[in-house]
Amino acid sequence: MRIVSLLPAATDLVAELGLVGRLVGRTHECDWPPSVMARIPSVTSAGFSDATLTSREISDAVGGSRHSGSSLYTLDTEALAALAPDVILTQDLCDVCAVSYTAVSRAVRVLDADTRVLSLEPRTLEDVLDCLLRVGRLLGVEETALRRHAGLTARLSAVRRRTAGLERPRVVAVEWLDPLWPAGHWVPEQIECAGGLPLLASAGEHTRPMEWDAVVEARPDVLLVLPCGFAPERTLRERHLLTGQPRWAELPAVRRGAVWVLDGPAYFNRPGPRVVRGAEVLAHVLHGETVGAPVTPGEALRLTTD
Repeated sequence: MRIVSLLPAATDLVAELGLVGRLVGRTHECDWPPSVMARIPSVTSAGFSDATLTSREISDAVGGSRHSGSSLYTLDTEALAALAPDVILTQDLCDVCAVSYTAVSRAVRVLDADTRVLSLEPRTLEDVLDCLLRVGRLLGVEETALRRHAGLTARLSAVRRRTAGLERPRVVAVEWLDPLWPAGHWVPEQIECAGGLPLLASAGEHTRPMEWDAVVEARPDVLLVLPCGFAPERTLRERHLLTGQPRWAELPAVRRGAVWVLDGPAYFNRPGPRVVRGAEVLAHVLHGETVGAPVTPGEALRLTTD
């Protein structure tokens, strides 16, 4: 079976199922496991490089507050056809995060093959784990999917047990810096699982931009900074977008030294199996608890204003 993944989270799912060897195509943003970047060709490209643009410039390029991004990514239909995939994994949740489902549907219609397309649209933690089962069934490895699902569920349960009964800090999670955007979908559940009280967004919610005053009024004990698509070192380049805000120093999170820069793409932005590791990371961030492997600076870095 020849698989093309048009969503980084779907590539993560394929890897979780032990089927990277069947992957023949990916997006330019699929970077996990690292081996896919060297071995598997990309069939997409973006109209800009986020390495040279600010958060505001990127936001404007993808449609600003509309969060549309319908023309953000280009799908190489000729390259896709040449790969002759049996299965294409895609999504219909956010056109800013991957090639739009409409574009994929158009490409599949011109393929001279019986290609199956699975669109993944998870909004909650349960949805994310259910995607593993759906992909496993489609790819003929349902028993493996069930085992992996059970293992991931057990890890989440371990996080809940470790943080049960602890004081629940008030938490704001930010997934974009300019404009300021609260993290929704499964992130509030990750926070709750790790023993925190999520503010400014609810589980499953597709959020909208907010004013800085909303953060000030929320008075978070902990501020999580996990911009979509930004590794921590990229986020730190724009730390001034937060630290330069009015009344920044008045935030309880700032006074407590509890502002954290996290690896959003790895553990929070993408609806793949690594969101479970995100919950483990938050157990450390919120409560100093170690669940699973010890948390590294590359996963969670305390932001200082020195």
